[in-house]
Amino acid sequence: MDWLKKIPIGQYVSGKSSWLRRIDPRIKLSWILLFLITPILANSIWRISTACVLLLITFLSLLPPRIWWRSLVFLLAFSLIIGFLSIVLPASEISSELSIRAPDEIPGTTVLAQSWEIFRFGPFNIGGISLGPLIVDRRSAELGIKTSTLIFTVIHSVNLMLITTPPEDLVWALRWFFAPLTVLGFPLEKFSFQLLLALRFLPLVQEELQNLFRSIGVRAIDFSKLGFKSTLGLFISLGERLLSNILLRAEQGADSLMTREGLWLSSQQLRPCIVINSRYLLINLTSIFLLLIAIVLRCLYGTS
Repeated sequence: MDWLKKIPIGQYVSGKSSWLRRIDPRIKLSWILLFLITPILANSIWRISTACVLLLITFLSLLPPRIWWRSLVFLLAFSLIIGFLSIVLPASEISSELSIRAPDEIPGTTVLAQSWEIFRFGPFNIGGISLGPLIVDRRSAELGIKTSTLIFTVIHSVNLMLITTPPEDLVWALRWFFAPLTVLGFPLEKFSFQLLLALRFLPLVQEELQNLFRSIGVRAIDFSKLGFKSTLGLFISLGERLLSNILLRAEQGADSLMTREGLWLSSQQLRPCIVINSRYLLINLTSIFLLLIAIVLRCLYGTS
């Protein structure tokens, strides 16, 4: 029942085996914005290319496979299932057919119509019940591609950044980007420290969820005998227990901060060492250059 601990989703994993760890966190955030923003209003080719590039970065990152392969397989399966459902399930009502005059009324004329259907299956009969036909057209295919690639790109890109970037470095990079807000009196130091606590709080949430799953496994509950309403009530009570445990952990963390007079770390204390290290200059410049190329390619070939 410890399978959640083997999937480091949103948790930093220490190590020195990957070149992703040597990139400036500000450049990493810029790449994440590229993966999050560029799929908006983009064509299917750009969305598929973005997902393939993200997979290529994962395989060439030199990260130990034990860190990312479980979450990658689960996310790929989930994205493909959602994409398949988006393709086969009807997304809108069938448009009414327009009355077209017969082409034989005018001699020598032909009717040119673009076929929007890609795949048709059925109709077929099962036990006297007629099902189908299942029609996959261009609109449903594009919807499935957009849905699956968006889910995979958003989740995996952020997870890849979080497992290779310490929370302190990430908070410092956000503090650097939002530094102009301090002129308007925004409490950026306090907000940055709260964000750091939130990132540190993710393993605690995972631990509480793991404890609830372990409690279900120990009791060997037979859901087939409970029925739908009892099973639903059980999961609702588990959700309430999870929320109460998380709030209890948050209260304990707040009490510990109050005993230390509510002091928080400044941005200078969170500054990562890779920013001031000249050994990482080449990889940072290369990342910036590739980022600019990706932006140019998006403007040229990514528009729908």
